[in-house]
Order: sequence, then C-alpha cells, then structure tokens
Amino acid sequence: MYKHINYLFLTKLPSFLTAYDVERGLWLILVFRVWLLMAEVHIIGQVVGASGFPDQNLFCKWSLHFGGGWQVLEGAREGQTQVDIPYNENTAYWCHPIDIHLTTRGLQGWPKFNFQVWHQDKHSRCELWGYGLCHVPTSPGFYQLECVTWRPLGTLQEEIFRYFLGGGMQLCTPDTVYTGLDRYRFRTVAMGKFVLTS
Repeated sequence: MYKHINYLFLTKLPSFLTAYDVERGLWLILVFRVWLLMAEVHIIGQVVGASGFPDQNLFCKWSLHFGGGWQVLEGAREGQTQVDIPYNENTAYWCHPIDIHLTTRGLQGWPKFNFQVWHQDKHSRCELWGYGLCHVPTSPGFYQLECVTWRPLGTLQEEIFRYFLGGGMQLCTPDTVYTGLDRYRFRTVAMGKFVLTS
C-alpha cells in the first residue's frame, strides 16, 4: 500500500490531498523529502559602479535570468539604480543592493545577470550605452566581478546621427544578450565596465 500511495502522490497531488485525509501525514513526509532534495542559492551583493564610459551621468538597469527549474523565493528579479553625477571622477558609484533567494532542483539554467548601462544628458534624455552579462559564481564566497559592456555598432550614417543627435542602435529583442542566439552576427563596440560585489 505504501508504494501505491507514493505513486498516487507523484501523479495526482491535488486530488490525492483532498480525497484522503488519513494519508496527510504521509504527504507531509514526502514533501519534506522533496524539499531536502532542492538546492537553495542566496545572492547577496551590490552593483558598485561603472567606469570607462565616454561621459558621466550613468544609471544601470539589471535583471536576473535563469532556467525553468529555478524559482525565486524572496527578492526582486530586476531593478534600477539611481543616476550618479560625479563632478571630479570618471567613475559612477551606485552601491545598489541585490538580495535574492532562489531554489532549484538542478543546475541547468544557472542564474546570470543582464545589465544595461544608460546615460542621462542635461535635458534628461536617456540613451542606452551598453549591454553586459555576468554569470553568478557557482561556489560560495566573496567575489568582486568586473563585467565589460558593449553596444551595437550601426552603419556610418547611424553612427554620425548618434554622435550629433544622441540615441543610437538598440537590440530589438534584449533577451539575445543572455540567451546567446545569433549573438555572433553582431557588430559591436566595447564600452566601459562595471563592478559587482557579493
């Protein structure tokens, strides 16, 4: 009978729980066993800042992407920093906190951060200055990660428009940055880098 109940639990969980009140103790034991097999990942850190960009007045949009076997228990999957306007330095400091608690049943689709660095001019117009991708380290510890950024390179006419009018090329589907599909076809220009600590 134990094997039969185990089989019912794996195939029909909701109807099994409502139909049999006697076996709820067994259900709690099975859920506890499944819970022990799930790994948890805590990501605690901050987006420190960025340097090497042509101008200051930068802010960053970030998001965390992972495979289908992962689930967010607590924390935000995406966020945005404030605009830093340094007067005497070439580095923008954000010190934006990141605190995410994940759970998974397997290692496939390990989490990675997708970053977009934006520039705000004196008229409060925003333009995208770089895309970046950073994988979450697979072993616990303290890390300082430097992520380089890039932007798409347009034609000569588009680059002239970008220089005088602002704006510039952007990806039609930003998920190309972290999925890797057709990324080898891009013509890009290296931009600055940003620092992430955990």
